[in-house]
Amino acid sequence: MRAKAGESVAVVGTSGSGKTTLLGILAGLDTATGGQVQLVDAQLHELDEEARALVRGKHVGFVFQSFQLLGSLTALENVMLPAELRGDRLAQEQALELLEKVGLADRTDHYPRQLSGGEQQRVAIARAFASQPTVLFADEPTGNLDTHTGEIIIELLFSLNEEFGTTLVMVTHDERLAQRCGRTLQIVAGVISNDSASQISQQGAGS
Repeated sequence: MRAKAGESVAVVGTSGSGKTTLLGILAGLDTATGGQVQLVDAQLHELDEEARALVRGKHVGFVFQSFQLLGSLTALENVMLPAELRGDRLAQEQALELLEKVGLADRTDHYPRQLSGGEQQRVAIARAFASQPTVLFADEPTGNLDTHTGEIIIELLFSLNEEFGTTLVMVTHDERLAQRCGRTLQIVAGVISNDSASQISQQGAGS
C-alpha cells in the first residue's frame, strides 16, 4: 500500500485478519518477514530497532484504543512528553495549546485516573499531535468509548488532522468511520483484498 502526504486511509477487516499487525509494521513497531517498508524517507526493513525508534520519534504519532497514557503523569505532562524527548524548549507552551484545542484547558493538572475515557482519549490525541507527526497511526481510537463520545473524538481527530496536514492511517471496525477517510483498505487473512476510495470521498469529488 501507499499513502500520499495528507491522505487519510482506513484499514478494515474482521478480527484476526491482520489489521493491527499491518499498522505495527507500517509504523516500525514490528518487522515484516518479507517485503519493503518505507516511512517518509526511511527504509524501515533495513533498520534495527534503535534506528526505527529514531524514525518513529521524528515522524510518527500514535492513538491507541487503550489510550496508553502514563498514570504517574498529569494530562499536561503526558502531552509534553514527546516534545520534551525531542528537546523542544516550548514543550509546555505547545502542550497547553493542544489541550485547549481538545477542550481540556481546565484539566491540565488531572491524572489519567481522574479523567473519563473520552477525556483520556482527548489527551492521547493531543499527545499524538505534540510530536508534530508526519504520519498519525490510530488503532481503533473509539473502541473503548460509547457511541456519542466516540463521535466527538472522531470529529476532533479529523479536525486536527486536517489542521496539521498529517497523513492518517487508521484501523477501525466501524464502517461509518472508515467512510470518513479518503481510502479504505480491506484486509482478509493478512492480504489486502480491496483498496478503494470511500463513498463519502467519491461524493465529495463529484459535488
